[in-house]
Amino acid sequence: MTRRFLRGCDFLSLSPVSGEELLFMVEEALRLKNEGTKGFHPLSGKVIALLFEKPSTRTRVSFEVAVLRLGGYPMFLSSSELQIGRGETLEDTARVLSRYVDGLVVRTFAQSRLEELAQAASIPVINALTDECHPCQALADMLTIYENKGVLEGLKLTYLGDGNNVANSLMRAGTKLGMEVFIATPEGKSPYARIVEECKVYCDISGAKLILTSDPSEAAKDADILYTDVWVSMGSEDEISQIEEIFIPFQLNENVLELAKSDAIVMHCLPAHRGLEITDEVIDGNHSVVWEQAENRLHAQIALLAMIYG
Repeated sequence: MTRRFLRGCDFLSLSPVSGEELLFMVEEALRLKNEGTKGFHPLSGKVIALLFEKPSTRTRVSFEVAVLRLGGYPMFLSSSELQIGRGETLEDTARVLSRYVDGLVVRTFAQSRLEELAQAASIPVINALTDECHPCQALADMLTIYENKGVLEGLKLTYLGDGNNVANSLMRAGTKLGMEVFIATPEGKSPYARIVEECKVYCDISGAKLILTSDPSEAAKDADILYTDVWVSMGSEDEISQIEEIFIPFQLNENVLELAKSDAIVMHCLPAHRGLEITDEVIDGNHSVVWEQAENRLHAQIALLAMIYG
């Protein structure tokens, strides 16, 4: 592995990143968090555009601050205010923006949409969330676990809820890093089968375990980390009343927490629907590292940008 394995590259998912490389990214994020970025400006004179087709709080703010701390200028671009919202193709948009800015951070819908844009662009493109995966979130999650546990390999990471983009990226990260990953979802809400098969290959390489189950108690038993996310994806919030009943057994509450190890940590990538996927007592309790996890989006993305542009 070379320390410059990401230099000048796209970051569209965790798939191309090896376990060794991912661990290095986590360690680099922790180093920069502890040492700061004073005098370190790899983005000096560079403009990084944030092209968002979905709403955002943490992703947008953390990327804007990360770019600024590394000496660059963040430019937020809402798709509704661009010609892309009036029918201009992704490819044409990417070609034009490549002539103006030095990088694109993109939050969009289909993974294929992101990949089409990246293929046409001549500048690095970073995935700030697609319907398939959320690699920057997983990077921050691994940083948070590493900070709190001092290790990643061998830990039991349990995810409860919908097999969504966050679950997909957690599976990729956890299995690359040698963790025991339990994904507990209702029937019919499992993660993408294609990504499950991909992660089984990572298990063979790293010695990790991947267990999919519809039994939340089995998944939570002796867990080192309990993780949950919203039960419906962004833009589908009107479906919550229809599916709440099937997800209630997967709620992260005190009864579930009691099944985990006594020093287990609780994680949620936010925003949280309190009283649904997680209770107030748990998200605000002593086991919660949710706010540290949210902060670590900034540090993880500082490290990512530094490696791409450093």
